[in-house]
Amino acid sequence: MLLTIVVLDSVGAGELPDAASFGDAGAHTLNHTLKAAPVHLPNLAALGLAQVPTIETGDATVPAGPASGAFGRLREVSPGKDTSTGHWEFMGIQLEHAFQVFPDGFPPAVMDRFDAATGRGHLCNKPYSGTDVIRDFGPEHLKTGAPIVYTSADSVFQIAAHEDVVPLETLYAWCRAAREILQGEFAVARVIARPFRGEFPFERANEHRKDFSLVPPATVLDAVKATGQAVVGIGKIPDIYANQGFTEEIHTDDNADGIAKTLDRMRRAAQDGTSGLIFTNLVDFDSKFGHRRDPAGYSACLAAFDAALPELIAAVPEGGALIVISDHGNDPTWKGSDHTREHGLLLVHKAGAAGVDLGDRATFADVGATVAEALGAAWDGPGESFWTQLT
Repeated sequence: MLLTIVVLDSVGAGELPDAASFGDAGAHTLNHTLKAAPVHLPNLAALGLAQVPTIETGDATVPAGPASGAFGRLREVSPGKDTSTGHWEFMGIQLEHAFQVFPDGFPPAVMDRFDAATGRGHLCNKPYSGTDVIRDFGPEHLKTGAPIVYTSADSVFQIAAHEDVVPLETLYAWCRAAREILQGEFAVARVIARPFRGEFPFERANEHRKDFSLVPPATVLDAVKATGQAVVGIGKIPDIYANQGFTEEIHTDDNADGIAKTLDRMRRAAQDGTSGLIFTNLVDFDSKFGHRRDPAGYSACLAAFDAALPELIAAVPEGGALIVISDHGNDPTWKGSDHTREHGLLLVHKAGAAGVDLGDRATFADVGATVAEALGAAWDGPGESFWTQLT
């Protein structure tokens, strides 16, 4: 049995009931993107996108008719709207308390230790857009060599440095030092290396980004690995789980590379009879277009995935499944530049599961529970499997 999960990072399916408490009442990444920049999504529509509650595809997609796959939405119960919160809940970790954020920047108790670790001081130390921060602080960074430290509405400590000034391995070492500092009362979900390059106003080197996460409690990934089956993390997936629970990790440069490497791994698995899980994150929706409030770019990114979807479906081996989900929203028409609190998308291709309405799932953890049941892994954590609805 081979399952493949593809996370369309930030492709939210409409506000959650508690969105108002996050300032996101009315946000809807898919609807607002398609309205602002209409694009044809015939393959997603046919799989079941047109039947997902609240999705208004309008003239932006070819009418799908009856869905060829299963469809629904995922409700996030953990208090957050960030990558770590969503992905951890996918694999069975429901947070009681949100990861800590630092809207006023990090305190001296953190920054003094970080400065001592780097020996270079720091710049910024406040919430900032990733593209704006290198534009505004990049020139001073080039002069001083001091790393640019910034955060966001998410629980992140981000370190930006020009690749010609700070070698990547040095930047990664600084991130590991920050990860050691940011524990306990100062714990953040992720420390992120954000290298950039070129001339002013500079360009982010996203292919060299690296996340250093808190180590999660035991997840469904660990349970599947314990069965002796493969657990393949593609893209930033292994980083999100602090590299715990994987038998193989595959780096990607962008969505196109992530899709190509997912297809390659699916085909190799079909040839050699590999059983287990392939778990991919496609981050460009979020990092390149959502945060930058670029509906046209977001729509083009959706269209590119839609074009690749038939090939992904064709690569699903007999008895296996392709599960397409999203971890939060990032409405490119919304105010600010942060994520939005939305339902996760849920689309599934599996032979014999055409037209199955999976409804509004009670928790993202239903994904992990489904993986555990399908692959015969022992799991007694949260989540209700929808595997039997597909068979």
